[in-house]
Amino acid sequence: MQYRGEILKEAIYKSGVPITELAKRLGKSRRWMYLMFENSMVSLDIVLQIGKLIHHDFTDEIKEFNVSSTVVNEPPAAYEKEVSNADYWKDKYLKLLEEYNMLLKQRQIQ
Repeated sequence: MQYRGEILKEAIYKSGVPITELAKRLGKSRRWMYLMFENSMVSLDIVLQIGKLIHHDFTDEIKEFNVSSTVVNEPPAAYEKEVSNADYWKDKYLKLLEEYNMLLKQRQIQ
């Protein structure tokens, strides 16, 4: 079974959108993109963002997008597992670090 990072990598390469361009549109670094490819539990929000940018629907490849398997008003069990996953916290840290670096660059410009 493929994990989310592999699914995203495959779809991105098939789309023909350069990694650099995609990273820029997401406000991320190329390094972050390649680390994401190795992540088994990429955030569903990131998957949706990438899907919009490369015009790809991940509902067939990623089971959490299957609406019939989720109950309304109750968070999916996969989300609870994702929050407890170490990769989730690593991604949050990387995002925070990138935002901090952007703020530092803005201060240097002013």
